[in-house]
Amino acid sequence: MTSPTRPEPLHDETYLPDEDTGEIIDFLAALRDRGRRAADPRPRLTGPDGHSVELPEPMFNVLLQVAAAMKAGLAVTVAPHHLTMSTQEAADLLRISRTTLVRLLESGAIPFEKPSRHRKVRLGDLLEYRRRQRHAADLAFADMVADTERLGLYDGSPDETRTALKAARKKAEG
Repeated sequence: MTSPTRPEPLHDETYLPDEDTGEIIDFLAALRDRGRRAADPRPRLTGPDGHSVELPEPMFNVLLQVAAAMKAGLAVTVAPHHLTMSTQEAADLLRISRTTLVRLLESGAIPFEKPSRHRKVRLGDLLEYRRRQRHAADLAFADMVADTERLGLYDGSPDETRTALKAARKKAEG
């Protein structure tokens, strides 16, 4: 239900956390706490006029993410997206070049449709690709840390490590 005095925003808007994050911390704690009280199992949103509406679970999760990011001192941008995107919009979302995106599409890494001359990419497919990439990166990082620990490289001093790297690079060149 929309208010006639406040139109629904359909533009990008970036929200910066205030210097004093106390209210955000309290809000985040209240959001996380809401499931622990049996008296109010369903989240509700109350406006300045006192009118209260039940908050659907997906909206609750969005508020939780926004509050957590702002608590961490991060800015949050809310931007509406179509469910299908052009290749440029998709590339911008993934923060890669359009050429790289087209290569990913053509290789089958991301599904796409071509109803006319232009490729269209579903937002859900882009987000799934990004999730897979992040998971793969997390696994690779965990492997690197395990290898470093196994080889005892955490035990050495930074100077010893620098010297060993220089020697290894010299050996690889020569």
